[in-house]
Amino acid sequence: MSVPTPSTVAARAGEALTHAAEVLTRLRRARLLHPAGRSFAGEVTIWGTGGPPTGVPLLDEPGRYPATIRLSKGMPTPGSWPDVLGLAVRVHTEGDRPFDLLVSSSGAPPVLRSVPLPRRRFAGTYSTIVPLHGGRGRLWLAALADPDSPGLGRSLAEAAAATRVDEPRLVLATASAVGPWRPFGQVSIGTQLSARQDAVLAFDPIHNLPDGLRATGVLAWLRDHTYRGSRRARGASVQSGGSLGVTV
Repeated sequence: MSVPTPSTVAARAGEALTHAAEVLTRLRRARLLHPAGRSFAGEVTIWGTGGPPTGVPLLDEPGRYPATIRLSKGMPTPGSWPDVLGLAVRVHTEGDRPFDLLVSSSGAPPVLRSVPLPRRRFAGTYSTIVPLHGGRGRLWLAALADPDSPGLGRSLAEAAAATRVDEPRLVLATASAVGPWRPFGQVSIGTQLSARQDAVLAFDPIHNLPDGLRATGVLAWLRDHTYRGSRRARGASVQSGGSLGVTV
């Protein structure tokens, strides 16, 4: 009897995890992760990183891109109760695929930027939790509160209401494991999309990354197969939502 190779074992484990995520998503009848959310059209403006470049052209070079943005609650808890809040930003670049940035509510200091933290308010620190690998080593990405921006409130309903009277913003930043956050751009949140558009939108935080940035490691592997199973159960693809994330 032949002994399975490590690659075969990994492939079988990955398919088992994908299938489990698919079953759980069907039972939940919604996204497996962060099922409650609101989606918006918006814009991402890149200023470029101050100081040493990251080695990722999209982060280092100034630019302006249309974006699709989703605010969400992880559990989800009712109304304005504390929850691990989520922010997903699809940056519609000119390449073959968009850049999907998914970040969760966390702390700003180095010791807390890798820890998902429940929070009430939608304006605050969100980080990638796990590091990504760029041209110059490991880095974290984050969306930080903009002190000059209108608030986003304590619930999804309040966040949606805020976009009807103004255009809330969050600051994009990057950091090493122990260094300070370095702002490199901003996310502007605009018009709310319909519930139907929100339902079909699907993100891929592992494969929809810009040139020079990659996700590796056990947590990336787990995330990859979990999201894949959830998308499969929903009949969604990584491009669901159309080229600009606003049409089916």
